[in-house]
Amino acid sequence: MKPRYWLLIALGMVATALLVTAQSDSAPAVMAALPEPSGRHIDYRRDIKPIFEQKCVVCHACYDAPCQLKLSSHAGVSRGASKQPVYDGTRTQDAEPNRLYIDAEGEQAWRRRGFFSVTENSNGEAALMMRMLALGRQQPWGDNKRLPNALDTAITRTNQCSNAEEFDAFASQHPQAGMPFAVTGLTDREYQTVADWLAQGAPVPEQSMTLSDGLQQAVIQWETWLNRNSARHQLVARYLYEHWFLAHLYFGDRGKAGQEIFFELVRSRTPGGQPIDIIPTVRPTDDPEATFYYRLRPRLESRIHKTHIIYPLDNDKMKRLEQLFFDTPWTIKAMPGYGPAQAANPFFTFGAIPAASRYQYLLDNAEYFVRSFIRGPVCRGQIATDVIRDQFWVAFQTPEHDLFVTDASHRTRVSEWLALPGLDADLLSLGPDWIAHSKARNNYLNQRQQAYARQYPEGPDLAHLWNGDGHNQDALLTVFRHHDSASVVQGWQGDTPSTMWVMDYPLLERTYYALVANFNVYGSVSHQAQTRLYFDLIRNGAEANLLRFLPAEVRNELLHRWYDNSARIKLFTSYADVDEQPPSRIDVDPAQPLADFGPQVLTALAPVAGPADTLNRCHRPDCLDPLPARTPEIETGLTPLTGVTAARLPAIQWLPEVTLLRIEHGDQRQVYSLIHNRDHSNVAFMLGEDLRLRPRNDTLTVLPGVIGSYPNFIFNVKQEQLNDFIAALMAMSRAEDIHTLARHFGIRRTHPRFWFYFHDIHRYLQQTTPLEAGLLDMNRYLNL
Repeated sequence: MKPRYWLLIALGMVATALLVTAQSDSAPAVMAALPEPSGRHIDYRRDIKPIFEQKCVVCHACYDAPCQLKLSSHAGVSRGASKQPVYDGTRTQDAEPNRLYIDAEGEQAWRRRGFFSVTENSNGEAALMMRMLALGRQQPWGDNKRLPNALDTAITRTNQCSNAEEFDAFASQHPQAGMPFAVTGLTDREYQTVADWLAQGAPVPEQSMTLSDGLQQAVIQWETWLNRNSARHQLVARYLYEHWFLAHLYFGDRGKAGQEIFFELVRSRTPGGQPIDIIPTVRPTDDPEATFYYRLRPRLESRIHKTHIIYPLDNDKMKRLEQLFFDTPWTIKAMPGYGPAQAANPFFTFGAIPAASRYQYLLDNAEYFVRSFIRGPVCRGQIATDVIRDQFWVAFQTPEHDLFVTDASHRTRVSEWLALPGLDADLLSLGPDWIAHSKARNNYLNQRQQAYARQYPEGPDLAHLWNGDGHNQDALLTVFRHHDSASVVQGWQGDTPSTMWVMDYPLLERTYYALVANFNVYGSVSHQAQTRLYFDLIRNGAEANLLRFLPAEVRNELLHRWYDNSARIKLFTSYADVDEQPPSRIDVDPAQPLADFGPQVLTALAPVAGPADTLNRCHRPDCLDPLPARTPEIETGLTPLTGVTAARLPAIQWLPEVTLLRIEHGDQRQVYSLIHNRDHSNVAFMLGEDLRLRPRNDTLTVLPGVIGSYPNFIFNVKQEQLNDFIAALMAMSRAEDIHTLARHFGIRRTHPRFWFYFHDIHRYLQQTTPLEAGLLDMNRYLNL
C-alpha cells in the first residue's frame, strides 16, 4: 500500500479552514486525517453491517438512495453508486431498470451498467467511501445547532455522485457534503472500524440464508400449490403473482415470533429444488417469454419500513384461497396471453375467474392492497400523491351490492371501458391516449350511474357498505398524505375529513394495476403523467360513489367544495356529471353531511370500526378513554392540538408533515405522531399545488404510534414538560418560532444523541408492531 494513503488528503490551516467552510460552500476542503490501521481483523457481518444499519441505511436504501448507493444489502455495497437518477421527470423514453437481485448479478455486470465502486482504493488514494467519511469528520457541527441555511438537505437537492477521480473537485466545491450527510457522524470506533475494513480490501461475503426445516417445508408447499398444472390453477396463480410480487411474504405459522424471515414471489426458469434463475421483466404483467415457475426467494436486505409491506402465507390463508377460487365451478375457454392489451385490462385477462372471488380476495386483504399503492412501489411518490387530499377516509362497497360482481350483463357492457393507460412510453401518444382513456372512463361512469339507478331506485343504504364480514378491520381505512409519500392505517382516524372514498371492485382493481402492477419506476414522462392523470379519475370516481350514498340535494354543493376555484373547469371538461336524480336511503344533516354520515357508518360497522378516536374527535375531558398502554394525563395534554384549524392555532401550518413526539415518563416512553393535514382548494391538477393551498384551514391529527416511513422531525419531552411544550406551540405566531421550539425540545440532525433517539423509534416499532417494523428513512428529516 502506498504511504500517501495514510497522509492527510488535503493540507491547510485546520482551524481557519473549518471556520471558512462553515460559512461558505465553495472554500477549499480540509479533511480529517485517515486513521492508522489498528491491525484488528474486521468481519463484515459482525462489524460493518451494524454500522451501516445504524448510520447509513436510513438514507441509502430505497430507489431514491443518493446515487443509487444502496447499503441495505451486501449486493448493494458491492454494486456501488451510479450517476443515473432513478427519478427523472424529463426523460422521454423508459430508462433501463437497475434493480438489485433482478437486472444484473455480480460486480462486473454492474460495472458494465455504469456503476462504480465506493470501496476500492484507486491510484493509491483511499476508497471513495473513506474519503467521503473523512470529509464528513472535518465538519464538527455544533451540538443540536441548526445547520447552515446554505446547506441544502432537501430530498430534491441535486446529488453530484462523484466518482474517485472527481472527488477532489467535489470536496473543494462542497466541503460540507461529507458522510454521513448533514448529521452527527460516526463515533471514533466506528470510523476506525470502517477504515480498517477498507484498508483490508473491503471484503463483502456473498449473502445467503439457511432456512429451517419448517420454512423449507412451507416453501415447498406453497411453490407446489402455485405451480399446479390445470388451466384454472395456472390462471389463479398468475392473478396472485401479479398481486403478490411486491409483498414481503411470511409464514405466520412456521417461523419463530419476532424472528420472521420474509420472502418474495418471483418467476424463475428453474423449478423448485434448483437454484432460482429469475426472469427479469420490467412489470409482473410482462411476458416471461419462457417456461417459468413461481418461486419463493428469501429477502436478504435490511428491513426498510417504506418497502416492508407484509402479507401472511399460512395454512388458514391457503384454505381461504382454495375456498375463494376453487370451491365455485368455473371454466376457461382459452388461456389469456401476455401483452399490452392483457396488462391494460385485468378485467378481461382474468375474466374467467368469478368476479365475486376476485373482489372478495381484495377485500380480505384491503389494507395490504391500499397500502401497496399508497406506500409502494415508489419511494418518492408525488406523481401519485398530489392527486389526493392530506387526510381522507375509505370504505368499500359490499360485493352483494356491487353490480360489476352481481350483474354479468353490466360487466360485459362496461369492461372494455376499464382499460388502463400508461403502458405506451411514447411522449407523442400522451395527448391522444389520455383523451381516449378519459372518454372511456366517463362512458363507464355514466353507464354505472344508470345501472345503479335502475337496480336500486330507492338508492343505497348503509348495508351497501362492506362490514368486514363482521370481523375484518380492513373495512374502514384512513389515508394520510405526507407531501410525496403517504400512509394507511386501519379505522377512521382523525377528525372528519373534507372528503371520503367509497371503492367498489372496478375502482380497487384499477387503482392497484395503475399504481403498482403496471407502474414502472424507470418509466418515461408520458408513462408517469398518464398514471397520475388516471389516478385523478380514480379519486373522482371514488368520491362520486360516496355522493351516491348521500341525499341528492347535498351532492352538488359538496362536489363543488372539493373542486373549488380553478378546478371548476375540470368538472365541466374532464369528469362525468354528478347524478342528482336517484335518492339515497341515508339521511344526513345538510349543513354538515360528512360529519353526520361518518358517525352513522361507524355505528353500523361498530364490530370492525376499532376503538373510538377520542383524542381527535372528542374534545371533552370526560370522553377520553385511553387504551391501557397509553397515559390519560398525556392524552389530556395533547387534546388542545386537535379539533382546531391553523386559523386558531397558527403553529399547525409551520409544523412538518410528520412530527414524532417522544414523551418520557419514568423509565418508559410513548411515541405520538403529529400529522399536518394541509388543506387544498382542490387536488385536480398536476402542477401549481402551492397556489391551491389554504394554510389557515390546515389541521393536525394526533395519533399514538409511528405514522409514516419518513419522519420529518423528532421532539423529545419529559411528561412534566408536556404542558410547556404544548404552551410553546400554542404561543407560536411566526414561522421562525419553530426554530426556537426545536432548540428547546427538538432532536436536530446535529444532536449529540441523534442516533439514539432516531433508532429508539425503531425499538418502539419493534416493541409495538414487530411484524411491520423496519428502518425509517431520514432523507426528509428537516433542519428546524
